[in-house]
Amino acid sequence: MEPVVSPAEIPTAEVRDLPADVALLDVREDDEWAAGHAPAAVHIPLGELPARVNELSEFPEDNPVYVICRSGGRSARAAAWLNASGWDAVNVAGGMGAWAREGRRMVSENPDSEPEVL
Repeated sequence: MEPVVSPAEIPTAEVRDLPADVALLDVREDDEWAAGHAPAAVHIPLGELPARVNELSEFPEDNPVYVICRSGGRSARAAAWLNASGWDAVNVAGGMGAWAREGRRMVSENPDSEPEVL
C-alpha cells in the first residue's frame, strides 16, 4: 500500500487537538499494540488494512477516522489509502509517542506490565 497523495496533502491532527470521542484506528503491529494502546482504539495492522477495511464500519459515519501508529509514518500511508478509498481519514501527528507524551491514557494487553510505546 503506497501513498496515493503527497504527505503534505494528508489531513493531519495533533494529539492535543483530538476530540474526546475520537474514532481511532491503530495500524501498528500486534506486539506494539499489545505493549500499549489507546483504550478505545480499533487495531488493524497496516498490512491487513485493505482486507479488513470493512471493520471500520463500526465508526460513526459523520466523523473522520483518526489513524495512529508509533510515530506517524505508517498512519500517514494508511490515511492516504483510506482517503483515496472514500473514507474521511486523518493522520495523528507523532503517533503513540506523542499520545504518551501528552499524558493520554493507555492500556496494555498484558495485565502484569505498565503500558508502553514500542
